[in-house]
Amino acid sequence: MTTLLEARYRTVLRLLPAYYRREREEEMVETYVGDLDRDTQDQSRPTLGEVASIAALAVRSRLGAAGAPRPYVLLGSGARLFALAAVLLLAASAVVEPILQLTWSLTRGGAQRRLFLSEFTGHGPLADTVAVAQWVLPLGWTAAYFGLLYGRRRLARTGVLVAALPTLWPLVSSLTGATPIVEPAFVVTLALLAWLPALALCAAHHRDAPAARLPAGTPGVVFMAACVVTGASLVLLPAAADLVWGPANCFVVGALGWLLWTVRRGEPVAPGGALALAVLGLLLLAVRVSAVYPWLGLPEAAGYLGGDLVQAAALALLIVVLAVAGCRELAAR
Repeated sequence: MTTLLEARYRTVLRLLPAYYRREREEEMVETYVGDLDRDTQDQSRPTLGEVASIAALAVRSRLGAAGAPRPYVLLGSGARLFALAAVLLLAASAVVEPILQLTWSLTRGGAQRRLFLSEFTGHGPLADTVAVAQWVLPLGWTAAYFGLLYGRRRLARTGVLVAALPTLWPLVSSLTGATPIVEPAFVVTLALLAWLPALALCAAHHRDAPAARLPAGTPGVVFMAACVVTGASLVLLPAAADLVWGPANCFVVGALGWLLWTVRRGEPVAPGGALALAVLGLLLLAVRVSAVYPWLGLPEAAGYLGGDLVQAAALALLIVVLAVAGCRELAAR
């Protein structure tokens, strides 16, 4: 006869995918309730730690754990590539943009230097601390990128969570009434651009997942190439530059390279890769549209809008091509 505690454990175990339950459910239930007498079982519940452990196992088993069916392998591979590609784009931007800003400020005379330093001083302890944090913490993307590719997964998880924190400050300050949000759609989508890859990295690059690797090139060379593309787009077209300009241009170049490399090889570079890049492109397109929308119809913003609208069109076209390639890959498999 099934006890109340056993029924509760089986309910929690429904978090696990069906293939995993078929293989392990009876063994797990026996482990949880085997040493308890019936009276104790009728008065007990699964602990919070056990529920959290089962939930973490459910994530791992759905994202390509050892022995997982093919659909879960594809899902895990795609999630890992999505996280790696997004972290690469954000890492390059986090390095290039501060360097360019610092170079500009230090080479334009004393007035420009004082203006730059005024962003970090004279606004009160909290505001000054936030300004410094927004400058320093995004470097965690770079630490996460190299940590992930060199097998330091704990460093990678810590890096992405730290780097994504500054995107929450506008939301927190608006909730406290300190600073109203002028462009809420842009702030929210920018936060999603940081937190979705961060959560994907933490979930998909679990202990049972294969080691992260790039489809081509070494981590340093690929990072340097991303920095060059990001920096060139900011220097050559500064009028159109905003927080998503560099990462989006880097994505366009990288996605085109991915497609050409896939065509040359005659097979997908990584399972689920095309759909993963399509999702990342869709996220970048959402940020681009939310940044452009408030400026539509303003004549003085024509110089800014031209480049951004071209970029949005390129993103949309690439998303369609990647989605088609990804659907063909799934059909073939």
